[in-house]
Amino acid sequence: MTTAWLAVIAVGVATVALKGAGTLVLAGRPLPRPAAAVMPLLTPCLLAALVVGQTVGDGRAVVIDARLAGVAAAAVALALRAPLLAVLASAAGVAAAARALGAA
Repeated sequence: MTTAWLAVIAVGVATVALKGAGTLVLAGRPLPRPAAAVMPLLTPCLLAALVVGQTVGDGRAVVIDARLAGVAAAAVALALRAPLLAVLASAAGVAAAARALGAA
């Protein structure tokens, strides 16, 4: 077994243990007030972090390329309240045009 697989197994076991511990500790009680206040913010923060990481991340370096132009186009379309299909089409179109113009 490689080190990577051992890390994957360790993270999986830790995840299951944390989920089980949360259920056992709270046991039907409501979340504490500070935790309940933060919960609605976790999903948008995680999504934003994933988008930024996938957009400008390339292994260990920050890369500015056509992906960033596509995400910027999607952000503009979302700000204009465009339908989801239009957001996706504009992001793909702008990214494709940027790649065609040489923005690797």
